[in-house]
Amino acid sequence: MKLFVTGATGFIGSHLVNQAHAAGHEVIGLRRLPTSKPRITLAKQPTWIDSALDEVPESAFSGCDAVVHLAAHTANVPYDTLENCIRWNVLAPLTLFRTAISAGIDRFVVAGSCFEYGRSGERYEFIPPDAPLEPTHSYPASKAAASIAFSQLAIEENLRLSIHRIFQVFGEGEAESRLWPSLKRAAESGNDFPMTSGNQVRDFVSVTEVAKKIVDSVVRDDIAPGEPAIENVGSGNPCRLRDFAEEWWSRFGANGKLQFGALPSRPNEVTRYVPELSQRDLQNSAEP
Repeated sequence: MKLFVTGATGFIGSHLVNQAHAAGHEVIGLRRLPTSKPRITLAKQPTWIDSALDEVPESAFSGCDAVVHLAAHTANVPYDTLENCIRWNVLAPLTLFRTAISAGIDRFVVAGSCFEYGRSGERYEFIPPDAPLEPTHSYPASKAAASIAFSQLAIEENLRLSIHRIFQVFGEGEAESRLWPSLKRAAESGNDFPMTSGNQVRDFVSVTEVAKKIVDSVVRDDIAPGEPAIENVGSGNPCRLRDFAEEWWSRFGANGKLQFGALPSRPNEVTRYVPELSQRDLQNSAEP
């Protein structure tokens, strides 16, 4: 298949480009500037389109079978204003999707965020995909609005749409400010690593697993036209931050110490944030 991929230079996008090529797909990659660099080394370069989301010409979609939308505006703290998040995470992608539809594309795969659930996550041991969306910050709010808007577009235009709400993704190419890269950097430098108590429970899923699931979703035959499918993406293994940090601290061969309790938890942080996964996803996660 020929895939049009937004966010192709990003954390998940770079891994997805490699996996899509390995699976035999052709990739058209959208990037904002020619100087934008992929987060990891690409085994094969896609055909690059340099453009803003809402300025892509219809001709760029020529021969494409599906749009894989991974681009996200300020996905990490500090988030941009609500107005800018709505513009780039909702309105600009809608313009892109309309252009793709005009070019004859009817299959869309979208990366969502687990933080769309927000406060409702506190009420579930395992958060189902149909849990209420109660985001507490500008970026998650814009992603929740995007889920609703994209679903409505799929209903109106009879599109095959799947939205994948990704939980605690980690791995090579991740933003340096996040937990896994910070652990790795401290371990390699021989420094101690201050943390919160680490009692928060999350579902940590590798970026390679996330990229594979999204690539696989492009060819699924159980996504019906006009019936948006929303699914969680996780490993199926709830894990305390403390346990995750200790495991990787050991893997990195660190000489320093993990300093649990040295930092306060974030204000209003949800203690447990774990997805409910489908039986298919649980089976796939269990496979070697």
